[in-house]
Amino acid sequence: PRQKLINSVDVCVDEALCGLVRASGGLSLMGGGHRVLLRSDLNNIRGKVAVLSGGGSGHEPAHGGFLGVGMLSAAVAGGVFASPPPASILAAILCLHNAGASGVLLIVKNYTGDRLNFGLAAEQARNHGVDVDMVIVADDCAFNQPSKAGRRGLCGTIFIHKLAGALAEEGCSLVQIVSKVTEVLKGIGTLGVSLSPCSVPGCLPSFDLPPGDMEIGLGIHGEPGIKRSKVASADEVVKTMIDHMTNNDSQSHLPLKS
Repeated sequence: PRQKLINSVDVCVDEALCGLVRASGGLSLMGGGHRVLLRSDLNNIRGKVAVLSGGGSGHEPAHGGFLGVGMLSAAVAGGVFASPPPASILAAILCLHNAGASGVLLIVKNYTGDRLNFGLAAEQARNHGVDVDMVIVADDCAFNQPSKAGRRGLCGTIFIHKLAGALAEEGCSLVQIVSKVTEVLKGIGTLGVSLSPCSVPGCLPSFDLPPGDMEIGLGIHGEPGIKRSKVASADEVVKTMIDHMTNNDSQSHLPLKS
């Protein structure tokens, strides 16, 4: 297994969050048993839309590394590769609402657990009178015919953090931000290429990838890709990726003109 410098599997996520806060000037931890990172200057979001994202840990710097002015207002962390619980997501939404946010936008990557838990929290927040909406990022271009769950959410999400955060900072309404972001999502595509497997702390690598091989279209939790081949030069790999991502025969293709 890949070696990791951690103290224990049980505390590695909490220690990582604590370390991030101590190393950064502008972050704080919510407390109350919730793994929620907040901008420490929440008074500056009063009257503006707050932007909240999150998901499983182990994808650093996502999501706690993207907090700040013109970016995320808060991020909620699950365990390694696990969706955060609805109670923590709700606590984060209510915290932003109580800080005077005019609305809360949830930016969620397209995974069943994340959609379920963020969706439940959004429903509960609406019952508390919060103006909340959710956008789903599904930018994976790997599969010609995606599964019923649809395209996976990958690192294109970071552009959405930035765009939504910038629009919120300018004072745009929740409806305006959702509309703009939804439009931009149509032009974002991602294709992963992996040179090695990933491993969750305390576990063996999730699959075997022989030295000298690469896998195209791999998911960020080690989900299978579309094909394996020998590692080629960067230029060749990029050409393979672009050809695949722009292939009109694929339901997941990115509609790019030359």
